[in-house]
Amino acid sequence: MHQLILQPGREKSLRRRHPWIFSGAVARVEGNPDAGETVEVHASDGAFLAVAAYSPESQIRARVWDWHARNIDAEFFHERITRAAQARASLLTSGGASTTNSARLVHGESDGLPGVIVDQYADTVVLQLLAAGAERWRDAIADALAELPGVARVWERSDADVRALESLQPRTGLLRGAAPSAPVVVHEHGLQFKVEIEAGHKTGYYLDQRDNRLFLKNISSDCSVLDCFCYTGGFALNALSGGAREVAAIDSSGPALALARENTRINNLPDAEWIEGDVFQLLRRFRDAGRRFDVIVLDPPKLAPTAAHAEKAARAYKDANLLAFKMLNAGGALMTFSCSGGISAELFQKIVAGAALDAGLNIRIEAWLHAASDHPVVLNFPEGEYLKGLVCRRT
Repeated sequence: MHQLILQPGREKSLRRRHPWIFSGAVARVEGNPDAGETVEVHASDGAFLAVAAYSPESQIRARVWDWHARNIDAEFFHERITRAAQARASLLTSGGASTTNSARLVHGESDGLPGVIVDQYADTVVLQLLAAGAERWRDAIADALAELPGVARVWERSDADVRALESLQPRTGLLRGAAPSAPVVVHEHGLQFKVEIEAGHKTGYYLDQRDNRLFLKNISSDCSVLDCFCYTGGFALNALSGGAREVAAIDSSGPALALARENTRINNLPDAEWIEGDVFQLLRRFRDAGRRFDVIVLDPPKLAPTAAHAEKAARAYKDANLLAFKMLNAGGALMTFSCSGGISAELFQKIVAGAALDAGLNIRIEAWLHAASDHPVVLNFPEGEYLKGLVCRRT
């Protein structure tokens, strides 16, 4: 096996079991491994540290598969995927108002499979391969997923922008099984949602917000609700289902709003006010028109994928939160989120606090919100905790 030798003193993070090895930590590579090929990682004194997937084009030069010397083969992926699916078995059920048939089955490094994301929607699993090692083992991963109970097909959505950092081209389409003959439909909290697996955001839906949608449902009775960046209506429909007296929902995507309207129809819910346009411009228009709401949801797309984007993103987050605070009724709640890896939870709270100060309001944090339990965070990889949320109550 090829070997990757670290610079002196650069093995400390590996000994703490952080799974990424950056290019600056590498002294040399012995052999000529291809992209995604497995290498043994050694400290400068020759001590074995891990086996990892090599990526010559990325700043993350290698990602750890295992901390013990072992073969990385089809059996390895079958074991890891089976174990990850079993950990979600209690969440995935076949029916019931409080159950769901959709979940994240594999959450990258948190399941010991860096660069591998797998979401299940009913009998369809959608696979994202985000790193060179995951790309190299595409067939073994697809085979293991196809063997899981209840899986009829494996659909690939390896089209995320981060693939370019590994010099990987986008790849999408059917990998295993037959294409679905009808729209993919999932249920959660007694609601049904059509999921666009071929071209929707991420893998088609935002499974990480499942618990937070239920939170909104439980506080929406007789409220006026504004859902910003609403996508296909996940938050908006939960507000309607929770008894909101009115819901306005904004998104820049016409097709997403069309699907949101369809999701409202199939759930026999009152219609929302669906508004297509730029959220920041519309928030200013609403503020100037004197519109007010009891509950506002801000769930923007990733504004700071890395720390290098944090300063610019912070200004955008503050702008959106300031506008929202100015439209919040007394006693109202703002549910505000950041999914940006470059914005820490501490920084996000400071940004929101600055917005509240500029708005001249007294605000208390009522709850801290996170991704659902099928998006676990392992202690040696805090980067896995990307979704941060606050429930801010105007006093």
